[in-house]
Amino acid sequence: MSIRNIYVTSQDRQRLAVVIQQSGERDRGDLLNLVDELNRATVVTPEEVPPDVIAMNSRVRLHDLDEGTSLEYTLVYPDAASFSDGKISVLAPIGTALLGYRVGDEIEWQVPAGARRLRIEEMLYQPEAAGDYQL
Repeated sequence: MSIRNIYVTSQDRQRLAVVIQQSGERDRGDLLNLVDELNRATVVTPEEVPPDVIAMNSRVRLHDLDEGTSLEYTLVYPDAASFSDGKISVLAPIGTALLGYRVGDEIEWQVPAGARRLRIEEMLYQPEAAGDYQL
């Protein structure tokens, strides 16, 4: 799978920069992966982000290409993560992988159990598309 262009809103980038700065341990793999993704992202205003792009607090339905199962996740900041509620931290490997990708994209990402291959099937909720532009 090739590397795709990803989009991040200026508000999400600003808040994620604070998360990274407050985390302290710059050599942590989760932080380094997030920094890499943010560095390669196209930054847009919340009003400009396409409605099918996964922004922070977006809820999406995914298809696990290896397991053949369907998953729903909301991409959240670390303090709001609750795996049992389907809220996955942007610092989790899958969370970092989702940020900025679009419906229809396929992603492959390393997780502790090995590589995961997922296809983004549907955007269930995106704050910006709903007019929720809060930081």
